[in-house]
Amino acid sequence: MCAQTTVAVAGATGFVGRAFCDAYRARYDLVGISRSARESAADHGPHHWRSADLFSLLQVEQALEGCKVAVYLVHSMMPRDRLTQADFADLDLILADNFGRAAARSGVEKIVYLGGLIPETNRLSRHLASRREVEDALAAHGVPVTTLRAGLVVGPGGSSFEMLHKLVQRLPAMLCPRWTSTPTQPIALADIVQLIAFAIDDDRFDGQACDVGGPDVITYRDMIADVAALTDRRRLLLPAPLFSPRLSRLWVSLVTGTSRALVGPLVESLRHPMVASERRLQQAAGVPGIRWKAMLEDALTGAPPAAPPRSSTAGAPPPSTVRSVQRLARPPAASAPDVADAYLTWLPRALWHLLRVEADQTHARFFVRPWSRPLLELELSEARSTVDRTLFYVTGGALARDDDPPGRLEFRIAPDGENVLAAVHDFRPRLPWFIYRWTQAVVHRAVMAGFDRHLRRLPGGSHRRSLESASG
Repeated sequence: MCAQTTVAVAGATGFVGRAFCDAYRARYDLVGISRSARESAADHGPHHWRSADLFSLLQVEQALEGCKVAVYLVHSMMPRDRLTQADFADLDLILADNFGRAAARSGVEKIVYLGGLIPETNRLSRHLASRREVEDALAAHGVPVTTLRAGLVVGPGGSSFEMLHKLVQRLPAMLCPRWTSTPTQPIALADIVQLIAFAIDDDRFDGQACDVGGPDVITYRDMIADVAALTDRRRLLLPAPLFSPRLSRLWVSLVTGTSRALVGPLVESLRHPMVASERRLQQAAGVPGIRWKAMLEDALTGAPPAAPPRSSTAGAPPPSTVRSVQRLARPPAASAPDVADAYLTWLPRALWHLLRVEADQTHARFFVRPWSRPLLELELSEARSTVDRTLFYVTGGALARDDDPPGRLEFRIAPDGENVLAAVHDFRPRLPWFIYRWTQAVVHRAVMAGFDRHLRRLPGGSHRRSLESASG
């Protein structure tokens, strides 16, 4: 590829993204994608920044416009909304599905994705199962995906390595659960960055998932001992075979100050050996990998890449918003409009004593009996809806603020074809927050659980009904 290939980097503000952009800004025309506005620096980072919320398909399409290759380095374990009602795997699935759809619509020719090593087992951890699901979602819309499956990436500023370092710094004696003896194959940040560039330039591995790793296989217990030795700290490591992953998540989080949402998936993943089964892409790239002790010394002494500055024109911080995602059963052969219509038909019947719904082809209004003012008003976005995704905008009602842009409700068929994702994005409640949190938010989750049970009882075939059938 030519030196000026335009490469979009989703996750350009993260640990790997910053290092990649700094290392290859001379080779590529780099477009960083960030949720908040950023300013480009003259000597590091992407050449251009485009602001996009990856939960918005429209914004992702706009961010990828004109890009030939897209690098996907995104993980949703740290939600930013004030209230998030969702499993991290469902959030990751929507993000990846949006990115794959947008890449196809924007003319992107290839996606390079940094995923996780997948052990040979039928019982993957939730974290690793999600990483595999993201691979499939990115590729579901026709753009070839090159996946680099990696274990622990070691370098200055890496969150997983920083957890190990903090444990050594803060604990003179450490309990070592069984998972600390699981073999893993770390890889240096510098190697990952080089392999991403190789995958961008070389087409031989398009559409393939390739394991990558350093030359050394080591356990987390040995990693901890090596960190202690290189930092001149004498630490007592005590085996604790009965120490459960749940307790491990708690004590690692308490000691290091790291969110349990980040610690948990790491611990769960280490139930199985995290070792590369093959390294054919590395062999083709001529990148055998930096040895463990060398990458460890670099991580301990090197400075992490500078974080990109926020734009001075970014404005006020975003308002308090709600995101809610539920994975529902998909009735056989049902389209997204089928599911949306089933929802608007089922809801007033399930809550007939309380709720009334008025609907036509493009609008739906929800009322509490006997009040005449609607609680919520939805407007179908015909331009942004397809057979596998139905999108409504929240345009008014007593329970919603009048926002620009408005909140969104969507029903989309998941890439696996077996599930439906029902999602509320960027909703701003009108109720005081503490009241909303324990009333409307609780009711929404209960309603979606009931709707899921309803969908599971529906027979096969099409369930398409007119929105007008929901009136009552």
